[in-house]
Amino acid sequence: MCRMVIALGGNALGNTPEEQLEHARYAAKAIVPLILAGNDIIICHGNGPQVGMINLAFEKGYEGGYTPLMPLAECTAMSQGYIGYHLQQAIDAELVANGNDDTPVITMLTQVIVDENDPAFKNPTKPIGGFYDEATAKKLMEETGCKYVEDSGRGWRRVVASPKPVSIYEYMTLDTLISAREVIIAGGGGGIPVIKTETGYHGVAAVVDKDFAAEKLAELVHADYLFILTAVDRVAINFGKPDQEEILHMTPDEAAEYIAQDQFAPGSMLPKVQAACEFAKSREGRKAIIGSLEKAPLALEGKSGTLIEM
Repeated sequence: MCRMVIALGGNALGNTPEEQLEHARYAAKAIVPLILAGNDIIICHGNGPQVGMINLAFEKGYEGGYTPLMPLAECTAMSQGYIGYHLQQAIDAELVANGNDDTPVITMLTQVIVDENDPAFKNPTKPIGGFYDEATAKKLMEETGCKYVEDSGRGWRRVVASPKPVSIYEYMTLDTLISAREVIIAGGGGGIPVIKTETGYHGVAAVVDKDFAAEKLAELVHADYLFILTAVDRVAINFGKPDQEEILHMTPDEAAEYIAQDQFAPGSMLPKVQAACEFAKSREGRKAIIGSLEKAPLALEGKSGTLIEM
């Protein structure tokens, strides 16, 4: 039996509430066998499509004079709630279908502490929300103070910072809950980014990468494994080329060599490999696995996924 954090991509959850509930049920079928095997589980998830829809709805409402603009931190909190709700329902239903009706599944609203001096705040690059013509984007910048940039000929789009996580505000509570054998959904969308001030913690307009947030959470709750689930069975070098090669096992040092060769795409496989390596290096014996959702149970047996360890 192990303690593990599972990172599930937001794109894997679909683009509509109906798709999301169906995809959550699919995810539950892969995750529940790990729970039934006696492992302690925390599930993190992305929220890219979902928080984008929420943010866009408020932007359009603001344009029409119907609603105020909603801060991005609050949009992330909303996405944590409804994605967590769908995952809770799906996992609970799958547990019941397998004869287990007494394992609590909960969602924890999660704040991720970031450094207000993180260089990312001086160079926001993470796109969010809809596309606008130049005049509308400049008007929004004047009215809101947000930054918009031209995006590959498709129009102007808001960009925000993507700082690294420093800590998780609720980590001690999460550690207590997982010790009580509860299945926890936390760190949704990379968590709600907050900074510490003289008057307490305050949300900021930023997006924390889900894989880095999951890694930080895995460290803080003393996990044995970090599972990063993606669309492929294993990490590969020379991806998409005739000499593509799947990697069954690598050390952080080997991964660093591949990163220096630009083997992993930024915004895709690169942050997954970086987060996995950070976790593997954080303490002796810790292991990270990158692999496909449907084969997650096989990964613990070494039959799927890429294992990263010292």
